[in-house]
Amino acid sequence: MTIKMEDIARLANVSRSAVSLALNGKEGVSEETRNRIFKVIDEYNYQPLRKRHQGTHHKLATVNFLAVRSSGLVNKNFRTLPFFDSLISALSENVSAFGGNLQIQTINSEDLKYMPKDSNSNKLSGTIVLGTDLTEAQVQMILDKYHNVVFIDTYFPNVTANFVTMDNYQGAYAAGEYIISKGYKNIGYVASNKLISNFNYRRKGFDDALRKHHLEVTNNHLYTSEPTELNPEGLDIHKILQQDTPDAIFCEDDYIAIRLLKSCLQNKIDIPNDLAIMGFDDIYETQLLSPELSTIHVNTQQIATQALAHLQGQVGNTDWSPQKTLIATSVVPRASL
Repeated sequence: MTIKMEDIARLANVSRSAVSLALNGKEGVSEETRNRIFKVIDEYNYQPLRKRHQGTHHKLATVNFLAVRSSGLVNKNFRTLPFFDSLISALSENVSAFGGNLQIQTINSEDLKYMPKDSNSNKLSGTIVLGTDLTEAQVQMILDKYHNVVFIDTYFPNVTANFVTMDNYQGAYAAGEYIISKGYKNIGYVASNKLISNFNYRRKGFDDALRKHHLEVTNNHLYTSEPTELNPEGLDIHKILQQDTPDAIFCEDDYIAIRLLKSCLQNKIDIPNDLAIMGFDDIYETQLLSPELSTIHVNTQQIATQALAHLQGQVGNTDWSPQKTLIATSVVPRASL
């Protein structure tokens, strides 16, 4: 019979911490209690976990990075987008640091149902899924196929799985608070024209921040744009300016914000005096503009680190419980707002 520390505590009628103190030879338990604990240990031939697994510690060796392509953000050119490029670079750096092997795989979303079951399920491997465009049903489909899996850049609160993503709600809420703190009240919002879970949280966070100050984005100040298009051509800036122009506009991501800012500059609109602009993601290009773009910083390095920690937890611990980790974001004030 294999027993655990909690079993010893129950059989000896002591706390789990008392068992830990006794095993490590520390003070805090009486001699009588210590003797009772070791009597149970001897009777059931218990060996501490670090001794049972000495020399055979399960360490993550291979990480499979699975990108599910769709018509959304994760399309065939997703590797060229700065956010995803920095995320993959951070993962590669972290995996190399512990001597592991990173493998990158892509699959079209419509082919998920034909995806074979993970052949490495019994090895020291795990899969990080780039879930930006995934639906809840697709997440469940992947869970049925893979062992040791973590989803990054998405989050479903009712799904029992490992998720690591930026706190989109908190970030957009902070953006709303920052815009208001700068004295703006007549505020616009440019949303992605594609339905993406992350952006839904951003919309709610921003709306809640404005509502706290008895403000709102009116229908005539709500606009849409392609989420990854940088070319200002095709963005109807005159629609934004034709009536009751907002004083400041929040964009759901930096690509939209950069596109808007470029269009304003082409039309000789003074940023931020005529129109203030703020984005979300803090991609490198935001610093190459004039004026530089105010935005929300996302710590991709920490997302990568936490995702690998979740995988290592699954590989090394049979009792691992799924976790949902939200990485906080921060406001990056620059000249566009």
